Amino acid sequence: MEPPPTPDPMLERDSDLTATILRERSKLGHFIRRRVRDPGEAEDILQDVFYEFVQAYRLPAPIEQVSAWLFRVARNRIIDVFRKKRELPLAEIAGETDDEEDGEYRLDLALPAHDAGPEAVYARSVLLDALQAALDELPANQREVFIAHELEGRSFKELAAESGVSVNTLLARKRYAVLHLRSSLQTVYDELDI
Repeated sequence: MEPPPTPDPMLERDSDLTATILRERSKLGHFIRRRVRDPGEAEDILQDVFYEFVQAYRLPAPIEQVSAWLFRVARNRIIDVFRKKRELPLAEIAGETDDEEDGEYRLDLALPAHDAGPEAVYARSVLLDALQAALDELPANQREVFIAHELEGRSFKELAAESGVSVNTLLARKRYAVLHLRSSLQTVYDELDI
């Protein structure tokens, strides 16, 4: 009796890769389309993210958290698009969803790139000063949640476990903080005519 054939490791890796792409495609596509107006451009970004994923997947070091990695790469591609265009107003850049994964408020996407010339450097410094002033105006609990999640990159689940405050309450606090910051920064953003 001959032994059963050993599975081909390359076929297994390709199968895992395909399953991951099929599993993440819809959620990642939705995430990108909410932030990029042009459907063709959103699809290009999605394809770029998956291309980069395939390249990284073939490296010897495994990707630990695939979903988080894909969303991080997608965010970076979206930031690149915004920096090239610099045409979206702040209100359109920050989403209005309460879902933790899709609801990342990205006020930093409205900042001009630091390598875009002296006018952009000036505009960036004015916006950062306005952001600091607007942060100082927030109630302490909203400011703490915003800073912990947006600037320190901590998850709402982690913050909830640490503080004993529910995730929904933390989401609401961050939402109120973002609404205040958005309105404060929109005025400055409009004055700069970026």
